[in-house]
Amino acid sequence: ENYVDALTYKPFHLYLRNSMIIILLNEIGTLGTASLCAYGFARMRFPGRDFWFAVVIGTMIMPYVVLIVPTFILFSRLGWIDTFLPLTVPQFFGGGAFYIFLLRQFFRTIPEELSDAARIDGSHEVRTFFQIALPLAKPALSTLAILSFMGSWDGYVWPLMVINDRNMMTLPLGLTVFRSSYITYWNELMAMALIGVIPTFTIFFIFQRQFVEGVAITGLKG
Repeated sequence: ENYVDALTYKPFHLYLRNSMIIILLNEIGTLGTASLCAYGFARMRFPGRDFWFAVVIGTMIMPYVVLIVPTFILFSRLGWIDTFLPLTVPQFFGGGAFYIFLLRQFFRTIPEELSDAARIDGSHEVRTFFQIALPLAKPALSTLAILSFMGSWDGYVWPLMVINDRNMMTLPLGLTVFRSSYITYWNELMAMALIGVIPTFTIFFIFQRQFVEGVAITGLKG
């Protein structure tokens, strides 16, 4: 009855739909742009490549709490509060320093001879990326997809700041609806929390081999 009540009387299906929309957009943005940035840093030669890669890695040192307020002010002035844009648009600009680093490490393990052979056959860099590098990067891309999914699915602090409309809430925010100042519906809260963790466990156990393989391969070469 707890599951039925929570799904019937609370818009839990709406929170689930919102989370899935955000996850889908973030997966597209992260996999697409992080792989492009990583390939550029790993295989293309241009002035200042190592310096700019060091700058990208340096952003990982910045504490997340330091960036929350200025980022919120930026999106507030853009009028993006209570929309999915603050939760999805940043992923289309590299996806994150860690993901770029992860894929760069993998691309560096691909033999240079494959790229040289493609250039001799008349292939340009974009075609080499899509037809040679990406197919070989499936283990690393699988790892990145799992990490991105878990980060988007479990995100709480940042969505809490930019989403106030209940109809736009994600799943973690939706769980707070079962709590109020006077009473907490623990039975319904626990039922929905269980449903919330099932996708994470399911995806990890199904793709556990690809996840471990991807992490292992990306650490073979510095």
